[in-house]
Amino acid sequence: MQQSRFELKYLINEDMALKVRDFVRSYIDFDEYSVGKPNFSYPVHSVYLDSDDLKLYWETINGNKNRYKLRLRYYDTNAKSPVFFEIKRRMNNCILKQRGGVRQEFVSYLLSGHLPREEHLLSKAPKQMIALQRFSELMARLHAKPKVHIFYMREAYVSADAQVRVTIDRSVFGEENLSTSITTDMKSPVRAFDNFVILELKFTNRFPNWFRDLVRMAGVMQCGAAKYVESIQGLGATRVQSDMPVVEEAEPRLANFQMKDLIPGWVP
Repeated sequence: MQQSRFELKYLINEDMALKVRDFVRSYIDFDEYSVGKPNFSYPVHSVYLDSDDLKLYWETINGNKNRYKLRLRYYDTNAKSPVFFEIKRRMNNCILKQRGGVRQEFVSYLLSGHLPREEHLLSKAPKQMIALQRFSELMARLHAKPKVHIFYMREAYVSADAQVRVTIDRSVFGEENLSTSITTDMKSPVRAFDNFVILELKFTNRFPNWFRDLVRMAGVMQCGAAKYVESIQGLGATRVQSDMPVVEEAEPRLANFQMKDLIPGWVP
């Protein structure tokens, strides 16, 4: 288990996001993945798992203080790139994360319910196997399956000691994904959060004083911004529940979706 972490989320517009960028850069630097990228951003893909009755979705909607999410996190579909099996647990206002990096060739095998073995992992570190075993246990207990593929572009900053992190997430899209395979392609996703940008302030142990100044400068209030929940609401819950008819989605979808047409500087 990683150190306890706190996350504060805010919704801002693009003009304010640029002001936040200038403010944050006077305190901490880009993380290694943002450097040199168009708009200082890189693509992030996640597949969220849930039960057929969407237990984890409803726990978030109902504001349960002690809840968790099961998701896969990846950045491309290169066979040599890892897929992280993550448990993101919230206990009151504290965030705890466990994750194990899995070889892409074994993702479908593990999502089908098979027990994890050492050769499935990229690292032999014991904590990696412990995380993957715990993920598999929770997945089996919940009868969880892949439900939604979420994509966004992330601009990220981190302090030298990694105790403080700021992320700016743009262009959040969600699409149902009921298979055990992963992809970076989307055919007709819904857009979450309209044209808002998600600002997340993350810290371990001590709240940085300059965060208070940043929030005051931006003139924003803390809010919830759960990408999985927002995507489910856009798609319509029945689209991701098994053995149920597909109905018209809650929001209009993007036909002939092309990321390069919607996201400035998009590089696949």
